[in-house]
Amino acid sequence: MNSRFNLHHSLFIGFCATLLVVIKSMLRMKLGLSGHSMFLMSLFYLVCYGATNKVGSMTLCGLLAGLLAMILGIGKGGFLILLKFTLPAIAMDIGLLFIANLFSLKLRLILLALIGSIAWAVKSGLQDFLVGMDIKIVLIQFGVNSLSGSVFAVLGALLVPLILKRLDAHDLLTKNGMRNK
Repeated sequence: MNSRFNLHHSLFIGFCATLLVVIKSMLRMKLGLSGHSMFLMSLFYLVCYGATNKVGSMTLCGLLAGLLAMILGIGKGGFLILLKFTLPAIAMDIGLLFIANLFSLKLRLILLALIGSIAWAVKSGLQDFLVGMDIKIVLIQFGVNSLSGSVFAVLGALLVPLILKRLDAHDLLTKNGMRNK
């Protein structure tokens, strides 16, 4: 099996990263719900994985999305915005190394989404700790962020098989994607 990304994979990952940043910037709504950004992140990262079936595709998508968000000045935080996009993707790719073919596609996607949401909550907890919050408050906030982020991430992960099925129906998945798995 060829482990390199071809042009088709690279363009698709770049498209997903761009679409993630564009949709997040268009929907800059303050919903008051912690973790709602994990819906789009898990959706696009897992679609990248599903379309390419390669470890590293989610990290590449997260890195591209973070760099694009930094360049466009979307959000606040400077370098931390790159960490916000990249850390969940890296965690999902590392998790994929351990659960690659152990579970069905749907369960694998849900587990990866949960891993990504916990990494996202760790970033928020670290940020809160660095600004001087009391450790008890940081831990409570971490728990709330983990739970709410997990709910949104799982909702995004549940849409991925439907999207992959539509992509496959239109012959947009390559032979080494998630087709027939």
